[in-house]
Order: sequence, then C-alpha cells, then structure tokens
Amino acid sequence: MRGLKDKRVLVTGGASGIGAATAARFLEEGSRVCVLDRDARGREQIARDLPALSGVIATDVARLTEVKAGFAEAIGQMGGVDIVINNAGVSIRHNFLDITAEEWDRLMAVNLTGVFYVAQTAARHMFDRGNGVILNMGSTNGLVGHPHYADYNATKAGVIQLTRSMAIELAPKVRVNAVAPGYVLTPMQRAEYTNEMLDEVNRKIPLRRHARPEEIAALFAFLASDDASYITGNVYTIDGGETAGGMASR
Repeated sequence: MRGLKDKRVLVTGGASGIGAATAARFLEEGSRVCVLDRDARGREQIARDLPALSGVIATDVARLTEVKAGFAEAIGQMGGVDIVINNAGVSIRHNFLDITAEEWDRLMAVNLTGVFYVAQTAARHMFDRGNGVILNMGSTNGLVGHPHYADYNATKAGVIQLTRSMAIELAPKVRVNAVAPGYVLTPMQRAEYTNEMLDEVNRKIPLRRHARPEEIAALFAFLASDDASYITGNVYTIDGGETAGGMASR
C-alpha cells in the first residue's frame, strides 16, 4: 500500500486475533507499530511473535486513565501516532433474557466507551498535528440483527454511528472509517463455537468459510493508506457475501 512506510500505528487489542494480524500487516508495510492490550499472557506472546514492534503496552481501553497513559507511552516510543486501529473488544454468547447488568456494562465499557476513549484521545493528538487516520472495529452485528448477541450488537451499532459522526466533525484533517467483519475465525470466535456450529455458519456464507484475520488486516491497511485518501465516514463490510442477500442468505 502507498504511504504506510514509516507511519506510526497504534493497534488496540493487538495481542491476538485480528489485532495481532493487523499489527503484523503494518510491520510488513514498513510501519512502526505499538500494540495496546490488557491481557498479560497475550502481550508476552505477541512480543515474542513480532519482535519488531515498537512497544507492547498494558492498557484496558475501558479505563480512560489507562488509555491516556498507554497513548502517551506509544507517543514516547514512536514520536507520535499517525494511524489508530481501534480494535479492542469482547463478546459473550447468551440469550437476551439471560444478560446480566454486569455483562451489559462490561460490553458497553469495552466495545463502545473504550472505542470512544481511544478515538477521542487519538483525534485530539491528530487534530493538533493536522492529519491522521482512525479506523474503528465494527461488525455486521451492528448492521443486521443477530440472535444471542443483543449487547454486542448494540455496541457495534453504536461504533458505526460514532464513526460517521467523527468523520464529519474531524474532516478534513482526520479520516475516520469503520470495518464491519462478518464471521472471522479468531480465538474469541473459536471459544464460543463448536465444530458443528462453525460448519452450520459456513454453509450460510456464500464463500462457504469464515474470514481469516489476515484478510481483515488487509482492509485496515488499505483504508489507512494513501490509496484511500478520499475515503472517510464509511463502513466497509467484509463478510464473504453473508449479508448480500438479506434474509435469503440467513
């Protein structure tokens, strides 16, 4: 991709899954990359897997003080931040009637409030410098109804509208977009689904498989690059055709 060499990239939730694949992709593009993640074991693993990282920083995005401290540390490691991949998130599979208040609050704190904390902190830094790119992690769950994920769906719909509003207010200095994956075979997804459930999902996807984390990372790289310099305020679905047919593809 054009324009990614030597760019300074911050990836939240970057110790595993899509975040780890995205960190690896930007390193391949010649960028400098810092990873923020709250999981200690994951941080140790990604530091071993990607020794070229500029930093691996302990941060819980649901805590504003930690976001500010983590962002400041990343600036110290790289001299600034040009691109933020706002990826950190959690998911719980359960029926709507079984969602507890604590579970609801936790998903809102990480998936929506955490995205806001990171985005606002990044936007203030970028706005002062006059340019930057913020890419938020949405989901097809924020675009269409999915059973067993009411709280998760609500957070992702919020992220999508937050993205659109940010793009309008921060233009022309900062570009903001969201990526909305469908089913991606990540550790989080694998933990929630049996083999039989995975097979059932694959049968309803036109491409007949889950996405690979590297495929989502490729879209992030494009949207952050100079090749996407006129793209802002949009949500990009990457779902193997799952939502193309509406109810016909369900």
